[in-house]
Amino acid sequence: MTDNSSDTPGVIIFPPLIPLSILIVGIILNLVMPLDLLTHVPLLGRMVVGILAVVVGLGTVIGANRIFRHIGTNVRPSLPALALGTTGPFAWTRNPMYVGGGVMLLGIAIACALDWVILLLVLSLPLVHYGIVLREERYLERKFGDEYLRYRKKVPRYWWRF
Repeated sequence: MTDNSSDTPGVIIFPPLIPLSILIVGIILNLVMPLDLLTHVPLLGRMVVGILAVVVGLGTVIGANRIFRHIGTNVRPSLPALALGTTGPFAWTRNPMYVGGGVMLLGIAIACALDWVILLLVLSLPLVHYGIVLREERYLERKFGDEYLRYRKKVPRYWWRF
């Protein structure tokens, strides 16, 4: 997948494997070496915040997938992009699937008091940013040129600008 001459972004890992791995490893670490930080937060508060985050994150991911299907492009980064998604959640962030997935994982971690999942999520951010997002951006700029550059100027990468 790292062949830059192909019509793909050459991401270093299939993106859904990151949150899945974080969740599995985080649960195991929580069982073996619990940090017990979130257990001090009242259960009702954790559940409300966690469920809200899961709903918002899942809704964002589902909305982004629907936009991709509607415009007729591929979701998997191992396949070529056929169109540029710029509506729905893509009007707020250029990476709604990654942002939504992170928010959803954060919600699960909070609701279930999985301290390690939050720590691993934070530690995974450079991997997602450099190994996936920046590669996808370079690919989209090559593929869609000025259309992507105009979109990039208008919409922040992660719901906020740096």
